[in-house]
Formats: sequence, C-alpha cells, structure tokens
Amino acid sequence: MTREEFEELVAEALDRIPPELTRLMDNVAVFVEDEPPAADPELLGLYEGTPLTDRGEWYAGALPDRITVYRGPTLRMCATREDVVAETEVTVVHEIAHHFGIDDERLHALGYG
Repeated sequence: MTREEFEELVAEALDRIPPELTRLMDNVAVFVEDEPPAADPELLGLYEGTPLTDRGEWYAGALPDRITVYRGPTLRMCATREDVVAETEVTVVHEIAHHFGIDDERLHALGYG
C-alpha cells in the first residue's frame, strides 16, 4: 500500500469520528509517518501533547498536540487490506482517546488497545 493510500485510510478513519467529538478536539494535528522511532519499532501510533483533561490556564499559546500514525508497522502486522483498514481505525481512535485523557488501561478494556 502506498503512502498516499495509507494517508487516505487515516483521513477516512478521522471522518468516522462522530462530529460531537471532533468539535471538542482542540489544538491537535494528525500526521502519517513511515516508521516509528527506533526505540519502539512496532509502535502503530503515538499521541504527544497535553490531554484536554490536563489543560489549564497555562495552556494558552501552546504548540498543537501531535498524533502520528505509523504506516510501516501497520502494514507489516496486517495480512489484508481489510486488516489495514480496521487496524488504522483502531489506532486513530486510540490516539484521539489519549487527547481526551483516556489511558491505555481503559482503552484496552474498551477494545481499542
């Protein structure tokens, strides 16, 4: 799968997030990279920033939070295009949930781990 096709899958996954949630997202940007940092080569996605639940008055003027979805590990772990579509959606939801302050333990319990 080309990078452009993968980027389109990420965009489609973002489009499936309910509008009432996307309206609440604040100061966050989503990126696609081919590979994660060498320290974690199997990482599918990463949220970097300050969750909405931790923001206070000091937050004004901060750089956008960053959600990165990694193409390489996703493609390596998935056998079919349908698997890639499903895993990409799970990864996007998982990282957006971190933006809302939901931790990994809760996400695993909800099936987004």
